[in-house]
Amino acid sequence: MNRTTARIRTIATAVLIAALTAVVFDTVRAGDNQSNAGRVLAGYAIAWTLFAASVWAVRKAPARAATVLVLVGTAAVAMAALAAPPRTSNDMYRYAWDGRVQAAGISPYAHPPAAPALARLRDDWLFPTEGSCRAWGLTRTDSGLCVRINRPTVPTIYPPVAEGWFFGVHVLSPSDSRHKPLQVGGAVLAFGTTLALLAVLRRRGDPCRAPARAALWGWCPAVPFEAVNNAHIDTLGVLLTVLALGTTTAGARRGALLGAAIAVKLLPVLALPGALSGERSPSRVVRVVSAALAAVVLAYLPYVIASGAGVLGYLPSYLQEEGYEPGDVHRFALLRLLLPDAAAGVTVSVLLALTALYVWWCGDPARPWRGPLLLTGTALLLVSPNYPWYSLLVVGLVALDGRWEWLAVTLAGTVLYLGGPLLAGFPLQAWAYGTAAICVALGACLRAAPARNLLDRRRVRYLPCT
Repeated sequence: MNRTTARIRTIATAVLIAALTAVVFDTVRAGDNQSNAGRVLAGYAIAWTLFAASVWAVRKAPARAATVLVLVGTAAVAMAALAAPPRTSNDMYRYAWDGRVQAAGISPYAHPPAAPALARLRDDWLFPTEGSCRAWGLTRTDSGLCVRINRPTVPTIYPPVAEGWFFGVHVLSPSDSRHKPLQVGGAVLAFGTTLALLAVLRRRGDPCRAPARAALWGWCPAVPFEAVNNAHIDTLGVLLTVLALGTTTAGARRGALLGAAIAVKLLPVLALPGALSGERSPSRVVRVVSAALAAVVLAYLPYVIASGAGVLGYLPSYLQEEGYEPGDVHRFALLRLLLPDAAAGVTVSVLLALTALYVWWCGDPARPWRGPLLLTGTALLLVSPNYPWYSLLVVGLVALDGRWEWLAVTLAGTVLYLGGPLLAGFPLQAWAYGTAAICVALGACLRAAPARNLLDRRRVRYLPCT
């Protein structure tokens, strides 16, 4: 590649990233998903288009320049997402409350936010006393209490490592800083994940492709919108999972990091079979699994001492509320097109168990992230949740493996979450995840021979490592 061509490709990528940053900034400033849902959805659509173009362009940039672009671009889009309070999710307010409760020496699992025992911790930010209590993110309890926290009458649902993060952010934050510290924390985690991806891919993958792979995380619109603006704690689980799968061998260190990720948000448990990909040694399997269990147990122990069985919080009721109970029809949209509603949940369990066994027994130990991507992506396709932040883990695994077609799962959740209220009565859940499943299937076909050979030749020709 001559210098002029390299410079043109670098400049083109920089321009696209600048445009993506501007769109993220404008979208979070445009309003929330209730008062201005159409405008927010349009901003997301433009951001995803620019993201796709940026990733395509950076593939053809010199590796050194691409690395700088990835780091600068990740920081830029994250900072743009800091321009406004959370816009599409109010989960962050629970995080802030849980941190405050722990700083007061009280277990977050002991009382719900509306409990009289915690009245002394309330302020006008999380518990407004003026106005009609009808603004975005506000809820009024049966007792008449106005609160910014969702589900204020039930205990917290979040596992202990997540609670540790909430506490740490609270302790390090200035008084009356409100939402900004958690958003800044999300930006730090997002940028740290990009650094971890670059390090892992250079050490264990192809260093020439590392920047373009890392861009699949750092520039993905789900990261600035969900990890930063909405400050979802899932990002910490993604970082720990990337670090776990980036370890050189399947041992106690990998298991401990995965256990910590599971104790942030339960979804990373789907990475455990992949972490054992191709591992036939019983001692190593036991070492990884026992280290993961030990990490979870040690994280829960202080809270168990303080709250007993209450550490489960609202989790059992949440699963029922969100449609994961047997016979519920709020989930499993694709399978319910083919099977009776009552059989969908059982079928999902069987399919995921078989996939987990396949990933463990037939997985590639040199690419321990490939199995987790298959299992996690398949789980989200089958369960079909309408919360796009659930798939932040998929975005991180896509960046490790390079199988960009799985990003369709994240896009499906985003479309369902933002577009569902605008298309009442339309079977958007099945259409969104059905389209995502088709994209994944097409991607698999393109990677199969002889198409794979064609793609490999194009990479050799167009991706010089300079």
